[in-house]
Amino acid sequence: MASAGAGIAGANAIAGANAPRAPSSASSDLRTITSLWVTAPVIVTRVARLPFRTRLLTPLCVLSLLLVSACGGAGGPASGSRMGPEAIFAAPGLLLSDPAGTLDRLRHLGVDRVRLSIRWSTLAPAPDSRTRPSGLDAGSPAAYPAAGWSGYDAVVRDAVARGIGLYLSLEGPAPLWATGTGAPRGGPYPEWEPSPAEFGAFVLAVATRYSGRYTPPGSTSPLPPVSFWSVWNEPNYGVNLAPQAIDDSTVEVAPRLYRSLLDAAFSALQDTGHGHDTILIGELAPRGQTVGNFPGNFAGMVPLRFLRALYCVDSSFKRLSGAAAAARGCPADSAASAQFAPAHPALFQASGFAAHPYPQGGLPPNSVTPGEPDYADLAALPQLERTLDRLQRAYGSSARYPIYSTEFGYQTDPPEKIARTTSPATAAYYLNWAEYISWRDQRVRSYDQYLLTDPPKGNFASGLVFADGVPKRTYDAYRMPLYLPVNSAPGGHPLEVWGCVRPAGYARLETGATQHVEIQWSPGRTGRFRTVMTVPITDPYGYFDVRVPFGSSGAVRLTWTYPHGRPTIHSRTAGVTVT
Repeated sequence: MASAGAGIAGANAIAGANAPRAPSSASSDLRTITSLWVTAPVIVTRVARLPFRTRLLTPLCVLSLLLVSACGGAGGPASGSRMGPEAIFAAPGLLLSDPAGTLDRLRHLGVDRVRLSIRWSTLAPAPDSRTRPSGLDAGSPAAYPAAGWSGYDAVVRDAVARGIGLYLSLEGPAPLWATGTGAPRGGPYPEWEPSPAEFGAFVLAVATRYSGRYTPPGSTSPLPPVSFWSVWNEPNYGVNLAPQAIDDSTVEVAPRLYRSLLDAAFSALQDTGHGHDTILIGELAPRGQTVGNFPGNFAGMVPLRFLRALYCVDSSFKRLSGAAAAARGCPADSAASAQFAPAHPALFQASGFAAHPYPQGGLPPNSVTPGEPDYADLAALPQLERTLDRLQRAYGSSARYPIYSTEFGYQTDPPEKIARTTSPATAAYYLNWAEYISWRDQRVRSYDQYLLTDPPKGNFASGLVFADGVPKRTYDAYRMPLYLPVNSAPGGHPLEVWGCVRPAGYARLETGATQHVEIQWSPGRTGRFRTVMTVPITDPYGYFDVRVPFGSSGAVRLTWTYPHGRPTIHSRTAGVTVT
């Protein structure tokens, strides 16, 4: 999760053993592939890495994309052309402790945008007091301790200097003085009924600071503007927002709380000149508890149930009314229901919906959890999309929200010795498979990796690098994905070969030269690799997708060289069997 100690990652934080492991290897996860080739190079000019897909295409780029769409047969595209998804990365602790160094590493990996969690209680004065500070002007950036802003300011400045997009996630928990009453014993519970008005003031302060017009005391120039936002983190998870449900978990409460927080945040962003920015809602955890008296106060609510209550509809997507509506903070009659959309513009005017489509344990990314129709893991994203569309239609809206995957990854063993992990080699394969699934879905606008480096004790070990600095096999797989949807065919029959050179966009920007990836083939596990095809990278995010006829079985990998000849990197290996 983006907030330490919160959400899926926080809940799953279990110490793992420090087991020995092999370093990252370009020849890991051996499979096979053969010869391919391209009839004519096609060039796409990448002008810049700009926020929210505002990259400008030159006439040559547009012509090139048309040429790609028209190609067919061996070496042509395997499916309809599309751009993206954008690569988002969450490395919360490292970004704040070492902004410049971490951003350099992420740029080297080819990351488009970094997710930076801004936690309300971290910035707020006297967060552990139940008494609101006297005279606090919570909507002013100057009302918050300067030391609290310094890490965030550094990330914003350093990201802009490197051409990396920024994404600010406005999150709880709240300072205790902004929480509600009635919490159970055993607290404090900073997630308990946070005040929408106080949260709106906090968002106003953050949005003012990063409006592009705010000059901090002691500075001579304004801070750079930020234009990409989301509101709260996993509000369907009780450690982030409580209570989740009451009356033996039959009446949802957290959706009402989140609706009010959204209203306040959306208004604050509009009031500070961010009305045309990218504003995401959701950030939902993919699962919840459905057995027994759950979710109760602090467990997790399944995301699609949460959404139905958020939009005040029942399981048949009919608007709630009467006592059922009133209990959930919803309009109780038709006249009030007609004003629901104007009263809650964030639900209908947001830029998109953010999801955390983590897989169930170590299952493959195409696995839907049996018997759980209200989950929203990766394989269930089509159901999430249909649900969002039906919620819009319930109020006469035709909006079809794009989906932003803003937190994803696979926990590995080593270092974690728990049931939901998988080996680094399998995780590398699953990550590439998951990204291919995301790329295929036209509504998915981003693909996220959660964590660069594993936490010191191995808790939630979804990083690409072990805690001691040794890269996992997932490191190479993330930097240059390779995936074959089908890996067996009769001789002469083409197979789809999909991949991405994630750093290629920055290389194109720096050198002005079109980047090319080499597809290399080896006849077996011990054979020498040779280049069988060179593919021009025409997609601004580095993706390519071709069909290739194979003459015999073998192993395949991708090879690409950073500018100035160093270093040369390889993907994981994959393979085909030619029958």
